[in-house]
Amino acid sequence: MRIGLIAGSGIEDLYDKARPRAHSVATEFGQVLVFLLDAGDDREVVFLPRHGKGHSIPPHRINYRANIRALARLGCTCVISTNAVGSMNEKMEPGDFVVCDQFLDFTKQRPLTFFDGDDGVVRHVDVTEPYCPRVREAMREGCIAALDEELHPTGVYVCAEGPRFETAAEIAMYRQLGGDVVGMTGVPEAVLAREAGLCYATVCVVSNWAAGITGNRISHEEVMEIMERRQSDLQRMLRETIARVIDDEKCSCRRPFV
Repeated sequence: MRIGLIAGSGIEDLYDKARPRAHSVATEFGQVLVFLLDAGDDREVVFLPRHGKGHSIPPHRINYRANIRALARLGCTCVISTNAVGSMNEKMEPGDFVVCDQFLDFTKQRPLTFFDGDDGVVRHVDVTEPYCPRVREAMREGCIAALDEELHPTGVYVCAEGPRFETAAEIAMYRQLGGDVVGMTGVPEAVLAREAGLCYATVCVVSNWAAGITGNRISHEEVMEIMERRQSDLQRMLRETIARVIDDEKCSCRRPFV
């Protein structure tokens, strides 16, 4: 079984004894560099650094369509992703893990779909439940097994365009709409995964309070300090999650439209 893993730098050493094998995948949307990792038990992880090697691609310029297409071409049926987010919910503190169950899309200029109608067929995809419940449950179980820690099993992810952080007024609006955490990379990634018929879920690492929540300015140093502190815990949680996900052809994620 091949499992896609979309994350930031530092995750490629997820398995200490595995030597990641670089592999380039050609898609109609461009080339994608991935790293293959042996996870044991007939499982292989296809690690895709979302921002490229060296974290060189800003969120609004990530080639989301090429990334998801590459994972599907390599035979992944399940995709696990990680996101660094700011929190608008006082119960979700910096350092917490949040497994989102819904999103609000405030992106502005990204290609959002595989289904542009170029083949003469109009398709509509159901995203009532945008994240796979089976993978979300595997994340919750993996966190308990690895860290003896309960994560936040639900949450509303707000995707902003970036690369700037949000204004305090924007955060106040997102909170009124029901948002819990805010990031810049969760959409259209989740939508494209559904269109491709992949089981997809994300674990968000709260790296800071969102603008206006505490009155303090958001600093890059603050974000990096939290992410580095939780890096080892995140890796342990991901290993346990990967060991628990299964390939279920009957999952509704695999049949996104009729």
